[in-house]
Amino acid sequence: MADKDFKSALEGKKIPILVLDQKWHRLFALNGKPDNIVPIEEELNALLQRQGKLNQEVKELKKLKTKLMGNIVNNMEGTEVESEGELSEKKLEESKRLIEETNAKIEADEDELLEIPREIQSVNFNLMLESMNYCYDALRDNSEVIKEIAEWIVQVRIDLKKNIIKKQNREIINREMYSYMHDILGPDVMDIFDVENMDIALDVKEKKEDKAEE
Repeated sequence: MADKDFKSALEGKKIPILVLDQKWHRLFALNGKPDNIVPIEEELNALLQRQGKLNQEVKELKKLKTKLMGNIVNNMEGTEVESEGELSEKKLEESKRLIEETNAKIEADEDELLEIPREIQSVNFNLMLESMNYCYDALRDNSEVIKEIAEWIVQVRIDLKKNIIKKQNREIINREMYSYMHDILGPDVMDIFDVENMDIALDVKEKKEDKAEE
């Protein structure tokens, strides 16, 4: 399949975040991740880390804002009590300034957090496309190897059957030859032959015994 075919097949599908999916990582367990996959994976990981960092930062900024708001309340009370409220006034102004900076930072982080999910989805989609290309290439290669091995197995079975028949035929011929010489020459001569050719004689006798048992 071409990339455009994969794209049309994936459109509208809910794709899990691949780098968080152990099954996705296992796709590359045999040969490792190819060079075109690694940078996309790194980009996606960076986006996820950025998203996590921003979420944590917004949480901490909101805590800081709450604390600053408390300071403002305390300092406002102080200005009413103290005859000389210059110190409390300065603290009040500083807290207001920090709240404004904190609000601006929270707004900027939240704006970025609105955009990041779209970036994650886009990069994740590209990673899925490249992963599908990799998988189908691997499937094709594996299928070719499987076909070659299957053909080899068929040929080996044929050769095995042929060799079994050859082996059996030669065993029969050996038994017949040995029996013929035994009948013609007699046991005394054959005993001499057997001593000098012990390996052949034992082999023939064993085959004869196996045949008799059958």
